[in-house]
Amino acid sequence: MSWFGVSRITPAWWAAMVLGLIVLATVASLPWTLSPIVAGDPVARFEATDPSHALQPPLTQGWLGTDRLGRDVLARLLLGGGISLMVGLAAATTALLLGTTWGVIAALSPARIDNLMMRIVDILYGLPAILLVVLLAVAVDGIRQRAGWALGGSARLWLDLMTLWLAIGAVSWLTLARVVRGQVLSLRQQPFIESARVVGVPWVQQIRRYYLPWLAGPIIACTALVVPMAMLSEAFLSFLGIGVREPLPSWGNLAASGLPELNPVKSHWWLL
Repeated sequence: MSWFGVSRITPAWWAAMVLGLIVLATVASLPWTLSPIVAGDPVARFEATDPSHALQPPLTQGWLGTDRLGRDVLARLLLGGGISLMVGLAAATTALLLGTTWGVIAALSPARIDNLMMRIVDILYGLPAILLVVLLAVAVDGIRQRAGWALGGSARLWLDLMTLWLAIGAVSWLTLARVVRGQVLSLRQQPFIESARVVGVPWVQQIRRYYLPWLAGPIIACTALVVPMAMLSEAFLSFLGIGVREPLPSWGNLAASGLPELNPVKSHWWLL
């Protein structure tokens, strides 16, 4: 036996511990990144500019250096991780609610309604998911501009985040709906479900007491896969300039702003 049972820790456990450290550091740093630098100053740490300290390499001005506006890269990186996690968890929650509801209703409905609902899922499956997210995000932004909504800075940022969350969540529930429908169709043939139907248990109570406990495992597994997919979609859209926008940081727009800094003349490598 080795110290603390390290030899028994599988690669999956190492990955889980690294992921836990990233999540812990990101969440724990949110008060630090969002709090004003000086008491009474409304400028948060992640957007505080100082041109005299622009493009300073790591350890000379901050742990990870500064960008072209003199902003702390570490603060923006940590806050960007928090935003990516928030969008991923919100989109996963939306996919959980939509997919579970759609799958259960389709499985317990008559065959004609079931076929119609699953053909809708098949049609949505045939469309590129990332293209749908881009179209939804652009459509909401176009509606806002056409309606002439005069939004302030913070309201505009929150609208962009909510649009991104709803757009990603709206295309992330399809696999979960199929899995839930298949599980419910399988459970309907079990003796305890047939017994509950025979004795007249209401269908809402059947779902709550008999179906959901058996569906919890597949639902949790599918939802866990939605979170990284949603984070990657958010980073990709932010990299293209459609998702999270300045001054809010995101891992996507941080990579986009750092990419041009790699050049053969003078490379500011720490920004990427």
